[in-house]
Amino acid sequence: MAHSDFAFFHSLRVRWAEVDIQAIVFNGNYMLYFDVAFTEYWRATGLPNALAQAKDGKELFARKASIEYMAPARFDEVLDIGVRCVNFGNSSLQFAIEIYLGEQHLVTGELFYVYADTSLRKGVTVPATWREVIKSMEKITPSELMKKTDHE
Repeated sequence: MAHSDFAFFHSLRVRWAEVDIQAIVFNGNYMLYFDVAFTEYWRATGLPNALAQAKDGKELFARKASIEYMAPARFDEVLDIGVRCVNFGNSSLQFAIEIYLGEQHLVTGELFYVYADTSLRKGVTVPATWREVIKSMEKITPSELMKKTDHE
């Protein structure tokens, strides 16, 4: 994706504890960055947070994550982390995440979540209101939403 494809960014400064002996961000920390940025994205939607979801007995469960490294980040750099919902399934949501240093693309990733009943641990339909809020945030047209396929 291009930097301009993201409607949401979260900035994060690399801390000393996150770099390795090579003086670059340790690879596992990028998943932590993804999680932080996704949490801020979700907060920006105004949709129920993890605690409210748990109270309702339905939550987003992480199903799959992938990451691809293009260039490293270093201590004290301020990274911009773009988050975008790229697909809806019946009970799933797929997010693209990219990390930038200025305009330089450093890391690409994907996060797949399944909305599930917590007691049954089985997927349930993503609420229509969630779809509408995310669609609005992403500026997805109704025809584009209809083309989305299920990745479960």
